[in-house]
Amino acid sequence: MLKEFTQIQQTEQAIRGPQFNRGHGSLWDRGSADSYYSRPRDPHWYPDGSYHGQKVTNLNPYEIAEYMAGYDHNERFGDKKSWD
Repeated sequence: MLKEFTQIQQTEQAIRGPQFNRGHGSLWDRGSADSYYSRPRDPHWYPDGSYHGQKVTNLNPYEIAEYMAGYDHNERFGDKKSWD
């Protein structure tokens, strides 16, 4: 089981490209959260944590790619918030 999981991770990393920061509040995390809550794609992050401080939207191409990778990952492998 661990071997299969490792193979899936390696395949995903090859598809995803660069290793992005997946830490809480990162651009990857923001994209993943937006997908989870069925929000539209809106590359951004908050320097003081989620919804704290000024929303940063002036991102370079790498930062946008990091957000998009998190969003796409949740769309493909994650789940969605149930509003029931």
